[in-house]
Amino acid sequence: MIDTPSPARPIAPGLFTDEAAPRLIGGRNRDSGRIVFPCPEGAEGERYEPILLARQGTLWSWTVQRFRPKTPPYLGPAAFEPFAVGYVELADEVIVESRLTDVAFDALDVGMPLELVLLPLPQDEGPAVLTFAFRPTGESHA
Repeated sequence: MIDTPSPARPIAPGLFTDEAAPRLIGGRNRDSGRIVFPCPEGAEGERYEPILLARQGTLWSWTVQRFRPKTPPYLGPAAFEPFAVGYVELADEVIVESRLTDVAFDALDVGMPLELVLLPLPQDEGPAVLTFAFRPTGESHA
């Protein structure tokens, strides 16, 4: 029998769609219209309706994680590689915290246009886990 790799599972249910062009799933407060991410669950979730958020946004702020976080809760590989983390503003919706990918640290710039992608989390063992990230769209920005 040949072992085939199991498909990657989302890091958590209800965060993003599994379409070719993925979307984050936010929640709109039924009374105030306020949008949040992720969409709340349970009793609090009853006040929110799930909505698909924009795939593109702009970099609002960022930093670089340069050291390996302690385990637990960090479950990444022992051979740690620094990564960028940013707040991405999805216009007229919400600001989300996300990993940033496919960009050099010195190329990061507030206002940079970004698009949503899914990527596997680096790990030493266990089934593949997908998370969301944002990468530059390639458009110029002011």
